[in-house]
Amino acid sequence: MDSNVQVTETTHLVRAARNGDESAFGRLFDQLAPALYTWVDLRLRTDRGSRVEPGDVVQEVWLRAWRGLERFDPDEVPFRPWIFRVAKNVLLEAWRQASRTRQAGGMGPTTRLFALENLPDEATSISRRLARDESLAQFGERVRALSEEDRKLVVHCGLEGMARKDVAARMGLSTEAVNKRWQRLRDRLAEAGIPEHLTFETG
Repeated sequence: MDSNVQVTETTHLVRAARNGDESAFGRLFDQLAPALYTWVDLRLRTDRGSRVEPGDVVQEVWLRAWRGLERFDPDEVPFRPWIFRVAKNVLLEAWRQASRTRQAGGMGPTTRLFALENLPDEATSISRRLARDESLAQFGERVRALSEEDRKLVVHCGLEGMARKDVAARMGLSTEAVNKRWQRLRDRLAEAGIPEHLTFETG
């Protein structure tokens, strides 16, 4: 899809969702869900003691984003960075809660970190579909095999869609260096196969 058409469609969906259209929000979330699931999985794999499930985090992000949508200002920040901001807060809370549970001697196989009350069927369906998606799992393995700096480029440039200047500041590189390295890395990943439904920012 042409990037301008995609931006226009996203704008319409955001407006409809903010007016209470849950189906529009579902379409918005579905577009980013593969990137969000992959991002959560990559972050969780760095914590070997974690028993947090990526699907639970994705579902909790759905709930909090939907309930907090009235506070989202599309003129201030695009939908994608906003969703990942919500996700970062949810994941941080999940880590803290998991740590407290482990210290208390809990965290058994049936322990749930989030109540996930009143969860829409669509949110559950999306997270289950992503958990079964072998192409996402294989892509995650390829990313984990990269160097630390290349993994950061995938996370920040590809999944989060962070502005290049912000990525450069975080990684201690020039914006030009980030642009060149990300383009080369993206080309390498594309040759190996990026899942078709995994949204990657290119700007």
